[in-house]
Amino acid sequence: MALSERDLAVLEMERRTFRRRGAKEQAVRDELDLSSTRYHQVLNALLDDPEALAADPVLVGRLRRLRAERTAGRDLDLG
Repeated sequence: MALSERDLAVLEMERRTFRRRGAKEQAVRDELDLSSTRYHQVLNALLDDPEALAADPVLVGRLRRLRAERTAGRDLDLG
């Protein structure tokens, strides 16, 4: 199954650089009409989607590594 337009837009949002604090969250609301929570839910599902990996292996691979590092950091904090 191919990625939807929304999925592709989420990946595109992750490629962008935002200079101001809160600019990404505002862009997510304005351009994608998603709450921050819903955006991150969609993004995390995309990171596990083989179609997303095929569409942009560098971006998805980098985001998977960052997610794994955050998860590992949380696991260490819990002890």
